[in-house]
Amino acid sequence: MRYFVELQYNGNKYFGWQIQPNALSVQQKLEETLSILLKEDIKIRGAGRTDTGVHASYYVAHFDAENSFDAGYLIKKWNSFLGSEIQIFSITEVESHAHARFSAISREYHYIVFLRKPVFLKEISHPVYHLTHIDEMLQATNLLFDYEDFTSFSKLHTDVKDNICKIYQAFWIKQGDMLIFSIRANRFLRNMVRAIVGSLLDVGIGKKSVAQFNQIINQRSRAEAGFSVPGNALFLTDVAYPKEIFQSRLSKKELFPFWQEKD
Repeated sequence: MRYFVELQYNGNKYFGWQIQPNALSVQQKLEETLSILLKEDIKIRGAGRTDTGVHASYYVAHFDAENSFDAGYLIKKWNSFLGSEIQIFSITEVESHAHARFSAISREYHYIVFLRKPVFLKEISHPVYHLTHIDEMLQATNLLFDYEDFTSFSKLHTDVKDNICKIYQAFWIKQGDMLIFSIRANRFLRNMVRAIVGSLLDVGIGKKSVAQFNQIINQRSRAEAGFSVPGNALFLTDVAYPKEIFQSRLSKKELFPFWQEKD
């Protein structure tokens, strides 16, 4: 039987989602603990990679299991094995063809920028003190909708066939001393969100113009784009599926305290 798991995790102590040698990942932690609980070798597939230190306030994974179990009891026991950094919310039986990664139709990320020294939020935000060109930064953000090839914001030498992505939304919201960047797309390239935010912040501090940002996308060269902002302020906040595949009943507003939707 196949099951979808809804969860969240704090990425500070993990080297990303995906299993890798000599480094603790979220996927490894989940597989090891669930295999113990179900007394069989469990492989877990996730909705996508997240880099070292990146968080997921909402994440979906799936696993196949031969042994039957009580979902409510398993959730309770599994959470007790995982510690405070990972929280399991639900385990739902799905059709055998459902896939946490390949069945997803969109994903959404939020990035938290703090406009002063983030004394209490330093572990989940990125401080930027001199954003003097915010209007220009917003103009540059709107240019993202004009493109589908985001090679300029992709990590080099990845195993994907192309760098085509369809962006559905991209905007900034100000909350007090925070600026929150929200972006939703059908897929994301490795390092894409962090590279986009870094280049947009270059516009915001006056280092680059809107025209230069536009040129960066057109050149399709990672070397021309801005720096990648730190991963500790990046959150995967939503993964969506066709209703016939899977429909979450969780409130994203409750899972992510700074959740923003465009009016």
